[in-house]
Amino acid sequence: MSGRRTSNNRIRGPQSALTDFLASNNISAAQISADYERRRRDAQQQAEQEAAANGTIAEEEEQLPEEREETALQKKKRKRAEEKALAKIKEGKSSKKQKKGKKGDPEGEDSDDAFGMYTKSKPLPGQLENCEKCEKRFTVTPYSKTGPDGGLLCVKCSKEQTDQKKKEDKIKKQAAPRVRQRQKQSDLLDGIVGDGAVSLQDLCIKTIADNIHDVEEFGDLPQNLLKRLSEIFSKRRVVTSRTLDLFFRPNAETMDITDCGKLEVGDYIKIFSFAPQIKAVNLQQAGQFKDEVMDYIMERDVPIQNLKLYAANLITNDKWIEFFTKCGHRLESLQLKWLNCALDDEAFLQFVQHCPNLKRLKLKQCWQLGDAAVAAIPRLQNLEHLSLHLKEPASAENLVAMITAVGPNLRTLSLEDFYNADDSVLEAIHTHCRKLEKLRFTGNDVCTDAGYTNLFTNWSNPPLTFVDLSSTRSIDYDNPDGTEDAIVGLATSGFGALMSHSGSSLKTLVIASCRHIGQEGLSSVWDGKKEYPCLRKMDVSFVKKMDTPVVAGIFKSCPQLTNLAAFGCFSISDVLVPKGVALIGVPNAQDSIIQEGGYDFDMIKASVGFGVVYGG
Repeated sequence: MSGRRTSNNRIRGPQSALTDFLASNNISAAQISADYERRRRDAQQQAEQEAAANGTIAEEEEQLPEEREETALQKKKRKRAEEKALAKIKEGKSSKKQKKGKKGDPEGEDSDDAFGMYTKSKPLPGQLENCEKCEKRFTVTPYSKTGPDGGLLCVKCSKEQTDQKKKEDKIKKQAAPRVRQRQKQSDLLDGIVGDGAVSLQDLCIKTIADNIHDVEEFGDLPQNLLKRLSEIFSKRRVVTSRTLDLFFRPNAETMDITDCGKLEVGDYIKIFSFAPQIKAVNLQQAGQFKDEVMDYIMERDVPIQNLKLYAANLITNDKWIEFFTKCGHRLESLQLKWLNCALDDEAFLQFVQHCPNLKRLKLKQCWQLGDAAVAAIPRLQNLEHLSLHLKEPASAENLVAMITAVGPNLRTLSLEDFYNADDSVLEAIHTHCRKLEKLRFTGNDVCTDAGYTNLFTNWSNPPLTFVDLSSTRSIDYDNPDGTEDAIVGLATSGFGALMSHSGSSLKTLVIASCRHIGQEGLSSVWDGKKEYPCLRKMDVSFVKKMDTPVVAGIFKSCPQLTNLAAFGCFSISDVLVPKGVALIGVPNAQDSIIQEGGYDFDMIKASVGFGVVYGG
């Protein structure tokens, strides 16, 4: 009874889950403690043994013979290395002190430490502080701002300080706008001079161009603005199937896209389906303009009168003949460029036969056309504008016959790279052309200076507004400057006759690479006394006699000048460019400036000796 009572009187409290887990897995807390004590004793014994071993090694090293001591040379090297290390440490400390001194404390690190001892520490968040400006008591927070004198500001004064800083930053940005240098140079190459504020119209056009992917439609924009937007989009190469839809008008009569490189056959067909009454088509870089598009035009009888296609090389020769046969009677203007494999002499003869009302003809870089095409042009009796740049050579006789037949009605004449043309061609122009406004005759090394002089002397044609005689010079490497008896190309006499005849009305003049024009011819034309009131654009590149005094005379004699290209004229230097003029190709010319006051031309010439020319 007593044993049962003893066992029944045992009282056990509740056991934790950890205790039950240890008991079920025969894990004893006492055993864990014993294992820990054993590992600690073993580690202590091992440390004592290592210390004893190190002491023995040190005693052995002390007892080594004197041969183990370092030699005199090694000792010298060691001392030298220690001195270098100390010098580097001192130098680093001195540079740190100098940097701190540059920040505004001339006394260096010591003065900073001394100043820090007497500086009041900023209060921590939650503490009370007086505002530096209004001296109002407020509770400091982690977002409290610092005032101009280093103190803290209350919420109201912090907001006022932030607003004032924003206004000052905005005024600074407005006062000094920065123009990207790359864009500025691009504008100069285009002849655009940044003079004054941008017009509201230009600003709106630029905004539309920058956000083209967000524009859904252009609305009722006039045709001139649509053409301007098309030129900007083409320059940025963003004319695609989606952006092309923005230019569609059901009643449109013109379509101008100067870069169609990303358009497909379906896009061209869509143009004529949305605008079935279109009359003037200008599609450049139209590489995917194929026979299917020409078939659609002929099937729908689209009334095209003015057709301008560049690089439409996928139209076959037979399709051109079919198009001229069916639609040629309506054509008044045909401008084709960069045709490599199509439109040969046979197709051109069909064109001449079926297009009697043609007034404008432009054929450039058409490789299959040659002398036969030139011989057929006289049958186009209504021509007013003629521009030819053919790959195959043409004879001077056919050129003379062409000018004799169509010259009396011509208003513009452009003949490029006709290497066989001689003075008889210039004589035909002088005799038969009486209405010309624009004349381009380039890339010739046969016509002489006497021929150009005869062309412009006593010519019954009104003064020209556009003249391009570039690259009319001798290419004989044995006589690069020509002969004294017969100077090849435009030279001093011919240039003087040109300016005497057309100087009063000339707006654009291109004499690039006319290297036979002498210094006296240039100086006599642009002497600062003669005035050419309409001349706005000039290209005098690679005219080797063009120098600083002549450029100064150009600025003085041409008050309306806006663009002057002078690449390769290495005698031009230190030129002050007048306001509103873009001088291109002279890397050492100063930027466009505003000239205050006037300078006499004699004073300008006198200043040349000092290396500075004032073109004001």
